[in-house]
Parts: sequence; structure tokens; C-alpha cells
Amino acid sequence: MLKSIFFDLDGTLLPMDYDDFCDMYFSMLTDKLSKNGYAPKELYEAVWSGTKAMLENDGSITNEKAFWTCFEKHFGKISPETHLAFDEFYRSDFNKISTICSPNPAAKDIIKTVKLLGLIPVLATNPVFPSTATENRIKWAGLLPSDFVHYTTYENSSFCKPKAEYYCEILDKLSLKPNECAMIGNDVDDDMPASNIGMKVFLLTDCLINRSKKDISIYPHGDWKQLKIFITSIISN
Repeated sequence: MLKSIFFDLDGTLLPMDYDDFCDMYFSMLTDKLSKNGYAPKELYEAVWSGTKAMLENDGSITNEKAFWTCFEKHFGKISPETHLAFDEFYRSDFNKISTICSPNPAAKDIIKTVKLLGLIPVLATNPVFPSTATENRIKWAGLLPSDFVHYTTYENSSFCKPKAEYYCEILDKLSLKPNECAMIGNDVDDDMPASNIGMKVFLLTDCLINRSKKDISIYPHGDWKQLKIFITSIISN
């Protein structure tokens, strides 16, 4: 029996061009932190190294710890002022990136549908951002953090997509089984591996990411209208 729907955020509930997002994000972040004495090139490399450390995290520490441990290898012990500068960035300047996103009313409609069907909505966004940044991105999509029973951030997660452990960590926290859940996402390599542990999947193709050029016909896929049909059909089976 289906109990929960997991949703990706960037490119799924929040339509965007991923490359444009990254370009603007790093430009704004390096500009902000340059005021704290960080050279843009070195900061860029440190943040990417920290992100890689989170993607490779083995579950022994939180992603937050993995990021900052790696970051400190570049710059030494981080001062409270630096942590404050990052926090301020995610609370304020970061929101300017919303101008390159394209909120779709269909996202709000699909979450409403999921709730009306009695299903548990979960936000399964790759947890490489702090909660403040994740909550802001949720709002960019026209949604609220309270729309989800759980959403993954670098503070509450110890794995990243596409690792099976990422999905299992959420399932364990919510006392759910793989066959009780479906994963909805736009990234073939990150989101569709949920099927490997027994979750149902649907590939939203509006902002499709398919780096490895896989044959997407092996997955249920389509636009928002087809997604809604997919959800209503699997709950009746």
C-alpha cells in the first residue's frame, strides 16, 4: 500500500536551469565572502571540495560536519564570523537567485493532491545545503516547509543521492518501507536509483537532467499532467 511520495526540489518542484543556478550561486557567495577575506577562487574550490565530501559521505558523520571538516582543510579553523557570514548569505542574498527560477503552480497542486489522497509528502532534495537555504528554496517554489513531513538538509542527513543509503535513511526516520513509497524527480542519475531499493519512481521531464544519456523509457515519465495520473493510478493499485 502506498503511504508516501518523495519529491526532489531543484528542477522538479522548483523548475530551474541547474547550470544557471550554480553560476549565480557561486558568484554571489564568493562576492559575499570576499568581504571576510576569502579569495574567490580559493573559496570556490573549498566549497566544491566540501560538496564532494558530502556526496561521498559514508554516514559516519552528518553532511554538515563533512562539509566544514573539508572546508577547514583549505582555510584552517573557521571563525564564528565566517559561520555568521554564511548564515547571513543564506538568509538574505541567496534569495536573489529565485529570479532565475520558474515557479510552477502545478507544484502546489500536486502537493495538495498528495495530501488529499492521505499520503505523506517528503522533500527528498540532495542535502548539500543548510536548512535555511532549503527552506528558502521551498518558498521559491510557492510552497512552505510545513507542507512536508520531512525535508532533507545537510544538518539532518549523513548521505547524499544517488546512494541507496540516502533513501534508506529517510525511510528509517519515518518508519516506512521502500514499497510503500514513490520518488519523483527530474534527474535520471540521482532520483531514479530509488527504484533499486524497491521504491516506485517517476521521472519528471520538464527540466530533465540525463548526464549519462540513459534510455528513460525504462521509467514512468512525463510532464505534470502525466505525473498526476501516475500518482492517482499507483494509489489505486
